[in-house]
Amino acid sequence: MKKILLIILCATLGHISWAQRHTEKISKELNFEKKSAANALLIANINGDITIEGYSGDKILVEVEKIIIGKTEARLEKGKKEIKLGIKDLADTLILYTDGVCNQFGRTTKNQRNHGDWNGWGYNWDNCNNRDDDDHKNEYDYRLNFTVKVPVGLTVRVSTINNGDVTITNVTGVVYANNINGSIKLSKLVGKTHASTINGDVDLDYVSNPSSDCRYYTLNGNINANFKKGLAASVYFKSYNGDLYTNVDQLEALPVQMEKKDTGKGVKYKLKGNRFKVGNGGVLLDFETFNGNVYLKEI
Repeated sequence: MKKILLIILCATLGHISWAQRHTEKISKELNFEKKSAANALLIANINGDITIEGYSGDKILVEVEKIIIGKTEARLEKGKKEIKLGIKDLADTLILYTDGVCNQFGRTTKNQRNHGDWNGWGYNWDNCNNRDDDDHKNEYDYRLNFTVKVPVGLTVRVSTINNGDVTITNVTGVVYANNINGSIKLSKLVGKTHASTINGDVDLDYVSNPSSDCRYYTLNGNINANFKKGLAASVYFKSYNGDLYTNVDQLEALPVQMEKKDTGKGVKYKLKGNRFKVGNGGVLLDFETFNGNVYLKEI
C-alpha cells in the first residue's frame, strides 16, 4: 500500500512541476483622439474570452487576464515575455490583439491567410511556416481574457479562435462577433448585428427590434434569437440538419428565390429557399446553420 501511495504522490508532484502557471492583470484606459459617430473598437483575440459591456462613459476601459502555462520555469518565462497585449491607435478606431508567437497582426492582402480580418486588418499566419510551431505548443500555453467597457453607442468588431466565448451586452451600435471554437452571446441589442461561429451556440436578445439587416451563422450549434413583439422582417433560413422553430403568429412563407451569378465561365443559378415574411416584412434576418436548429421568438 505504501508503495502504491508513493507512486501516486510522485505522479502528482510530476504533474504539478509540469504545470507552471502565471497570471497577471493588464489594465488600460483608452480614448479616441478623433471622436465621431464612426468610432469603432476592434478586438482580434486568438485564445480566450471576450466580454464587452456598454456604459455611459466615453472611454474604453480594458482589463485583460493574461495566463501562461509552461512545462518548466524557463518556458514559462519565455511565454511571459513573448505573449503581449497589442494595441493599434488609428485615431478614430482602436484595435486590441494578441501580439507574439509566429503570427503577425496588421494590414492584410488577399493572398495572406488570416483570421479576424476586419476592414483590412487581421492576422498573417504565413510566418508560422518558417518555424516549427510544434516547439512552441510543447513549451507553453496561453490565454488572454478580455473584459472591456465601451461607450454604449460604439461600433464593436470582435473575434476569438480557441478556448473562449464572446459576450456582448448593452451596445446600441453595430455589433460584429466572430468565433470558431466557442459560443456567442449578445444581449440588450438594438442595431445591426452579425454573429458567426463554427462550434457553439449563438444567443441573441433584442430590447428593440433591429432596423438594419442582420446575419447569424453557426456550423455546429443552435441559434436562439429573441425579438420584441411586433417584429416586422423578412426571414431567410438555411440548414442542412436543422429546423426552424418559432412562436411568431404572423409568419408567411415566400416563394423560392433564384440568385443569378456570372462566374466568368458562364451564368450560375442558385435557389434560395425557406424565405418568410414576419408581420409586414422589412429588414432581412438571415439565419444559417449546418448541424443545429434556429429558435426565433417574440417575447
